[in-house]
Amino acid sequence: MGIGGSDMYRQQILDHYKNPRNTGELENPTFTHVGENPMCGDEIRMDVLLDDEEETIERVAFRGDGCAISQASASMLSERLHGMSVAELEEMDRDDIVDMLGVDISPMRIKCAVLAEKVAQDGADIYFGEKELDRTTTEDDD
Repeated sequence: MGIGGSDMYRQQILDHYKNPRNTGELENPTFTHVGENPMCGDEIRMDVLLDDEEETIERVAFRGDGCAISQASASMLSERLHGMSVAELEEMDRDDIVDMLGVDISPMRIKCAVLAEKVAQDGADIYFGEKELDRTTTEDDD
């Protein structure tokens, strides 16, 4: 990717950070989950509404506080998750997030970038009874 493409993605990240999409709360979410990145102080709370069959994500809202990467990633992910199946969410990994952001993420910042993805995935796992967890943390993530 050339410098121009990288600048375009940096502008997109800044736009999502300054003008985040889908912020706030959902009135009756299917599940809500909170996570944090203790190294950076990022925190994200996500509300997810599933369709009646509990297979497809209908709406996502998030709120949080943290660095530009964590908050822009949450905003971008909230747009991407709309209409996605729960199975597709579960299959997402760090490479999907890096591709979505479009810029190289340093090893120190990768935990910031993947926080929203991990919160959404853990929230779904808890809802479907596959995990017992009060709060997601990226502390143990490598």
